[in-house]
Amino acid sequence: MSGAADPQSFEDRRAVLRNQYLMPPGERPASAARGLHHTALLAGDVERTIRFYQDLLEFPLTELIENRDYAGSSHFFFDIGNGNLLAFFDFPGLDVGPYQEVLGGLHHMAISVAPDKWERLRDKLTDAGVELVEHSEVSLYFRDPDGARIELIADPLGEMYGSKVL
Repeated sequence: MSGAADPQSFEDRRAVLRNQYLMPPGERPASAARGLHHTALLAGDVERTIRFYQDLLEFPLTELIENRDYAGSSHFFFDIGNGNLLAFFDFPGLDVGPYQEVLGGLHHMAISVAPDKWERLRDKLTDAGVELVEHSEVSLYFRDPDGARIELIADPLGEMYGSKVL
């Protein structure tokens, strides 16, 4: 047994879920959220992470403070546009092990960039020797220095491969 789900059963289940939960845009209530304040990842090396995200990906570092929950640990933030932040913690002295994709964990983080910046960042990543996969001519998938999977997507916020999702 391969463990793969029956495609027809999957389609049927998705149709049931869509019919039960997905409201037409004009009928959806406003979200209780104002937006994503920050997503926090772990960094094995603060300076390496700053060089990757600020110098290579052009996400400006906005703050570097001590982590209130672990003395000697840093909590630092990058501007990823639209009032959103990407944050990191380091935990010096702790063996947190290598990055792992686990059930309930982070699969990947998709960050929207303008098409002209997407092309420039693709070239910078390639020139820096970062292994990447290009998908549908708008998505770049790669891993950061600690192994977290990142996607740069040239679609506008609220769209996915040309389709409205918001």
